[in-house]
Amino acid sequence: MLKKGLLLGIAAALLLGLGFGRNVSSYMKTTLNKVSDTVKNSVSIGYEIDRARQMIKDLTPEIRRNMHLIAKEEIQVHQLEERVARADDRLALDRKEILKIKEVLDQSQGEEFCQLASRTYPVARVNIDLTSRFKHYKTADETSFNLRKVLGARQRTLVAARQKLNGMLAAKQQLEIDVENLEARLKMVEVAQTTSEFNFDDSHLARTRELVSDIHTRIEVSAKLLDAQTDFHARIPLDLPQATEDISDQIAQYFTGGEQLGEEVSKVAESGHTPKVASSVLSQLSAN
Repeated sequence: MLKKGLLLGIAAALLLGLGFGRNVSSYMKTTLNKVSDTVKNSVSIGYEIDRARQMIKDLTPEIRRNMHLIAKEEIQVHQLEERVARADDRLALDRKEILKIKEVLDQSQGEEFCQLASRTYPVARVNIDLTSRFKHYKTADETSFNLRKVLGARQRTLVAARQKLNGMLAAKQQLEIDVENLEARLKMVEVAQTTSEFNFDDSHLARTRELVSDIHTRIEVSAKLLDAQTDFHARIPLDLPQATEDISDQIAQYFTGGEQLGEEVSKVAESGHTPKVASSVLSQLSAN
């Protein structure tokens, strides 16, 4: 699927390039970048972490190769140091011998022979030997000077290489720690997502709570009924009964009031008021 999308993207870029001429490069770059971003975003984070871990492992051969080069350079620098030390020792000895011969020649001025190491040599021969020794000494001294310069440069290079190697080792170790931290964070996020997406089936729990509530209500009702039955007993009335009104008085009052009402209605009708006014008067009389 991704390969198909990539091919379609490239084809679209080519068509755009044919249509827009000199802008083909920018369109192709834009399309390829978008396709690359799409492919990159479609890859899981876990896969990318494994890829990073593999890339860190791939650093090991390079680190070992650099360690081999540094070890070889250390040996060569050590050999060069020994060579410079031997050259310095040889120069010191040659210098001592040259100064000694010079001293003998200075003491033998005007003479044909001189003694060196308990032997007699012509002054001319000794002078030639001293000239040759001094020429060789100057050449050796210059060579030794150049060797010391080379040794200093290689020593500095070796120090820089060691620092670079130590930096690579530290960076590799830090990358390993970073990848472990990223993996731990990814697991925490996955656990959080799983927890948020997990739906508990609490229907049984709700039914259980409802049952317990019903049992509690029934027990309360039973307790109330029991209390009511316990308190319900025939009690001796302490208040005197109210006097009942005579029914004859109620009848007389009722009909007397009705007769008065009829007379009032008749008077209203005889006065010529409308039925609406009469009804209003009747309502007022009934209220009275």
